[in-house]
Amino acid sequence: MTLLPCHRRLVLTGFMGAGKSTVGRMLAGRLGWEFLDLDALIEAQAGKTIPAIFAAHGEPHFRMLESQTLATTLGRNHIVLALGGGAPENLTNRLLLEQTPGTATIFLDAPFSVLIDRCLIQALPPEQNLSNAAPPPLLAQSRPVLADLEAAEARFRVRHPIYRRLAHHTIQTAELSTEQTVAAIVSKLGPVRAPVQP
Repeated sequence: MTLLPCHRRLVLTGFMGAGKSTVGRMLAGRLGWEFLDLDALIEAQAGKTIPAIFAAHGEPHFRMLESQTLATTLGRNHIVLALGGGAPENLTNRLLLEQTPGTATIFLDAPFSVLIDRCLIQALPPEQNLSNAAPPPLLAQSRPVLADLEAAEARFRVRHPIYRRLAHHTIQTAELSTEQTVAAIVSKLGPVRAPVQP
C-alpha cells in the first residue's frame, strides 16, 4: 500500500505482545499527538475489563463493541491508536481503516515465540522468571485467548497475512528496542501534520 502523504492518525496493529501500546505511547509523545488504546477505550465504555466482557458476553459481543469504538475513534485527528490483536480480522474494521482518509496503518511484526515470551514476562510476578514459569495459567489471567497456546498460534497464523495486507508499513521488531521501533516508524512516515495549537 502507498503511504498517505498527509497523516492525521497512525494505527498500530499486530498480535498480542507486539508492543503496540508501549510503542504507541512513545511514538505519540515524539509526534506531540494523543495516544489511545482501543481495548482501554472499550473497557472504559463498557465498565468491564476485556476478560470480563469475554466471560459475560462472549467474543462476538466484544467484537461488536470493538467495531463501534473503532468507528468513533477514527473520527479523531492527531492520534496514535493501538488496536487489539484481533481487530483486523473483522471485515468492518478493515474497511474502516482502509477507507478513513489520513489513516496510516503500521504492523509491528515478530515471530510467535517472541510474542509469547513478551506476554509471559509481562504476566510474571517479579520473583519469577521464564525458566520456572507455567505459561498457560499466567497468560490466561490477563489474555484469555492465550489459555490454549496451540489455539493462539493458530490464530496468529490466520491473522499474520491480514496484518501484512492491511499495513502501509511493516516493522520487524524482534531485535529492536522500543526506542528503535519508534525510530524505524518515524523514518518511514515522511511528513506528518503537527497538531494545530489553540
